[in-house]
Amino acid sequence: MAYKPLDSLTGSDIEAHGVPPPAAARLSAELARIVRAHGASSPATWRAVSTGLLEPDLPFSLHQLMYYGCYKDFGPDPPAWLTDPKTARETNVGQLLERRGKEFLGGKYKDPISSFSDFQEFSVSSPEVYWATVLKELSVNFSEPPKCILHENPSDKSHPGGQWFPGAHLNAAANCLSVNDKRALNDTAIIWRDEGHDDLPVNRMSVKELREDVWLVAHALHRLGLEKGSAIAIDMPMNVHSVVIYLAIVLAGYVVVSIADSFAPLEISTRLKISGAKAIFTQDVIIRGEKSIPLYSRVVDAQSPMAIVIPTKGSALELRDGDISWLDFRGRVEHLKEEFAAVEQPVEAFTNILFSSGTTGEPKAIPWTHATPLKAAADAWCHMDIHKGDVVAWPTNLGWMMGPWLVYASLLNGAAMALYNGSPLGPGFAKFVQDAKVTMLGVIPSIVRAWKNSKSTSGFDWSAIRCFSSSGEASNADEYLWLMGRAKYKPVIEYCGGTEIGGGFVSGSLLQAQSLAAFSTPVMGCSLFILGDDGFPMPQDAPGMGELALGPVMFGSSSTLLNADHYNVYFKGMPLWKGKVLRRHGDVFERTSKGYYHAHGRADDTMNLGGIKVSSIEIERICNAVDENVLETAAIGVPPAEGGPEQLIIAAVLKDSDKPEPDMDKLRMAFNSAVQKRLNPLFRVSRVVPFSSLPRTASNKVMRRVLRQQLVQLDKKPKL
Repeated sequence: MAYKPLDSLTGSDIEAHGVPPPAAARLSAELARIVRAHGASSPATWRAVSTGLLEPDLPFSLHQLMYYGCYKDFGPDPPAWLTDPKTARETNVGQLLERRGKEFLGGKYKDPISSFSDFQEFSVSSPEVYWATVLKELSVNFSEPPKCILHENPSDKSHPGGQWFPGAHLNAAANCLSVNDKRALNDTAIIWRDEGHDDLPVNRMSVKELREDVWLVAHALHRLGLEKGSAIAIDMPMNVHSVVIYLAIVLAGYVVVSIADSFAPLEISTRLKISGAKAIFTQDVIIRGEKSIPLYSRVVDAQSPMAIVIPTKGSALELRDGDISWLDFRGRVEHLKEEFAAVEQPVEAFTNILFSSGTTGEPKAIPWTHATPLKAAADAWCHMDIHKGDVVAWPTNLGWMMGPWLVYASLLNGAAMALYNGSPLGPGFAKFVQDAKVTMLGVIPSIVRAWKNSKSTSGFDWSAIRCFSSSGEASNADEYLWLMGRAKYKPVIEYCGGTEIGGGFVSGSLLQAQSLAAFSTPVMGCSLFILGDDGFPMPQDAPGMGELALGPVMFGSSSTLLNADHYNVYFKGMPLWKGKVLRRHGDVFERTSKGYYHAHGRADDTMNLGGIKVSSIEIERICNAVDENVLETAAIGVPPAEGGPEQLIIAAVLKDSDKPEPDMDKLRMAFNSAVQKRLNPLFRVSRVVPFSSLPRTASNKVMRRVLRQQLVQLDKKPKL
């Protein structure tokens, strides 16, 4: 659509977007004043328009008219949000730089905005100083201090990026519960509401109440008699109970096994076997509106070990022999009121086993250590500016890395986490964000799309939000322009990382201008490399697109896998940079001429569906068995032409080309049903495309990247 420049817009143009004449006249006059002050096309113009003229209840098409009119001839990456000196100085990083900027950067230091990129480079070149400083800012308590911050040994293949905090002992959960300058006993730790109770006040749990609940569950876990270091699974929605259980497992010296509550029995069983879990916490059923979704029965079908089961109100819970009800589990230690002494462990001891699909069909089992939570909290401290008094919401689950990330990012920074026990797609969640006074709202693009299409956020006051953050999928610029407009154009901090990173490697910042669906900086302590066609890094400050590689010196990132060779997966065959082998990541990234980064999907045979990484092979194995006429399939994640999350497309080769071609929509529905039943109910096959054969390499491997390119080109062809 062609948009007029702002100095050409009239009151009639504004009326054409559904604005009544008196309001259109007022907006036109205000726009004229802004154009006189700042010009028709500049970032300052957009800041004045977005913060002083546009309101959430105005038609979104009017927001688009103003945004695209302002930046009509600007070029790529127009800033949708601009920082200012006052905002920058008040951030966590801004305050640190005001105190110690000259100490860190010498004569190069000017102010928090001008010197932010220099500080990021400092965090990479001087990791010992940076991480010692940040962990002090987070008030992290080591029961036994480290011998040094980073020990590098180039010949040590088990630690290509060096060994962090050798000799240190701590307990990450104990740090979440300790009282210091970030946390007082009466501070709020968790705010929550159950779906269906949207007109009641939000519930609150103080730090004191959280500590006591966690201690009680830790005592009950100890009473089970499991060996320290045993793996204990959680297959539950992310609610107050599951957060308490999570912290208690870590506090008591056990290891959490993260299982998403959407998983089918086969996926649950696979994760229980890989981790060697000795017990599992679960819930009878999940209530979502009028729906009752079974959870405990799936766990039973997965042939789980002993289950501790939380009953659902109003349901008749019948337990399998050897399983324990939540009430009986806690009842054994109700008389114990004393503090549970945290099990202090080496910094490299496991705290959590999470799973990320690889290209082998079996999910990679990635252990988090006691260091990983500190990485998550540090990212939140720096990039989302989370601090004491904030309220942080992010619809997620403990089965995915953003669940544990939310626990540590909020509690270690002295903020409260906000949990809505229900669907995040409807007006109930939007009202919860309003009532809980959420200050940092995390999202994934598919949720934003649902909000925009359903208008479920309409009429709710999100003015308490200071920033959004987005992770899990590629964003769509228009959808995120709409999202910013819900909160008077607060910034979206794009955040990309991985389970094996413990957080992000590329992000946005409140000290930099933010462009829609773009990243503005490598995360603190991380260095990024885009590999050229020759497999070697391009110059770091040059524009270009290719497979992304990471510098190996990354605090909190994984150094082992339970079911694969870590070095082979992440380092084998990677190029050297200044004598150090780079770390494989697998996404295709672009660095633009203005220094922003854009994600372009996976470079390997893994795709991202609804924020969940899954291997093509897992899907293909299911689809190949759906119909006897199917010879083979290839599962491809293809981004829509207008941008946004990948869509699942199945390329299908049929056995007998002489027979009439089957109905592709019926085949799509059959594939869809099988994938949702056997793999994940959240996955959806968008389309089935017939092929006479699949492109292959000389070694007979399917070239899914070629297929992806063909399907993208097919989508670009004009429809007749």
